Amino acid sequence: MSDRPVAGDVVMTEPASARLERAPVLEVRGISKRFGAVRALHDVSFALYPGEVAGLIGDNGAGKSTLVNIIAGSLQPDSGQIFVDGVERHFESAAQARAAGIETVFQYLSLVPTLDMAENVFLNREIFAFGQLGRWLRWMDKAEMRRQTSEGFSRLGLTLPSPRTKVAALSGGQRQAVAIARAVIWGGHIVVLDEPAAALGVKQTEIVLSFIERLRAHGVACIFISHNMEHVMRVADRIILMRLGEKIFDAPAATTTAPDLVALMTGAISARTV
Repeated sequence: MSDRPVAGDVVMTEPASARLERAPVLEVRGISKRFGAVRALHDVSFALYPGEVAGLIGDNGAGKSTLVNIIAGSLQPDSGQIFVDGVERHFESAAQARAAGIETVFQYLSLVPTLDMAENVFLNREIFAFGQLGRWLRWMDKAEMRRQTSEGFSRLGLTLPSPRTKVAALSGGQRQAVAIARAVIWGGHIVVLDEPAAALGVKQTEIVLSFIERLRAHGVACIFISHNMEHVMRVADRIILMRLGEKIFDAPAATTTAPDLVALMTGAISARTV
């Protein structure tokens, strides 16, 4: 095992003063959740900072999905607090979480294949021509939607086909990139990515991982969930590891290794030995 520094069950190499100089964009404190007799989460706390990619990992049943659904507003915790930009929030729905700046991109995308990219980016947020009359008659200003979509993609450094292109004609990696870009374009400065590269080929996975890496420059904070240790170690600045509903490890990615993380997930070693 490694002889890296140890502080309880959390390894920290960044000076505490350096972290205190930055205000977290997202903070969860003491989140707990039960489903009948099953304890899904117990006293989970962590903070996420601007431009940071936090890799959230754990075996099946570790509590990752429950935690993500609470952050996304789809579930409500039994106890605990959620703070966004320092303000405590109580989400009763996913729409409330999105309004607070939290966007979640799931493995199974909410893109409509028969619509083009611009129409998907503006889905349920359409721009209508001719003011109220156009809104009443549902006359969409597709030219303006495509212009803004193209500008948004360029701002994020994405190289994609024309916004007129149907989503059905895109590769899996391109579709994921569109879904993530849509979240950021609409003000999502906190993006939760649930297995975004699952079931993608090598080339398409590279599109997604490269885009996640570029989001740092835009100050977007990401929670990246994946079972692929290689992907996590590549893009994550910090690793948050859960086991049996508890957070057992939270440290900069540079202070650990993939084999140690796998051993932690399976219970072969404890966090204090890493």
